[in-house]
Amino acid sequence: MVKTSDSHGTDVKDPPVLDLRTMRTYISTLRVHLQLAIPEVEAAAVRRDRDDIPRHCALACIGEARRKLGIEARPGLSGGIAYARRLGRSLNALLDHYETFNS
Repeated sequence: MVKTSDSHGTDVKDPPVLDLRTMRTYISTLRVHLQLAIPEVEAAAVRRDRDDIPRHCALACIGEARRKLGIEARPGLSGGIAYARRLGRSLNALLDHYETFNS
């Protein structure tokens, strides 16, 4: 293990090694969160005026999230990491819309 320090001089340990099983768990968790968030954001979006720009943005985001749920990760750890990042970005965008509609 390489000993490093952060900008404050505090010793930092190397991050744990990510294995394929853990990556699959992360992907599964992200998929479930997306499946829960999509209907909530969609319900909030359709209550808005039909000409409301945030409504259209949210509906486009929902379509993109559904598309990403319909594809599989490429084989291997790097494919899983790339897929998890894509799912995470979609989830983050959906939650931003949820906060906008419910604040």
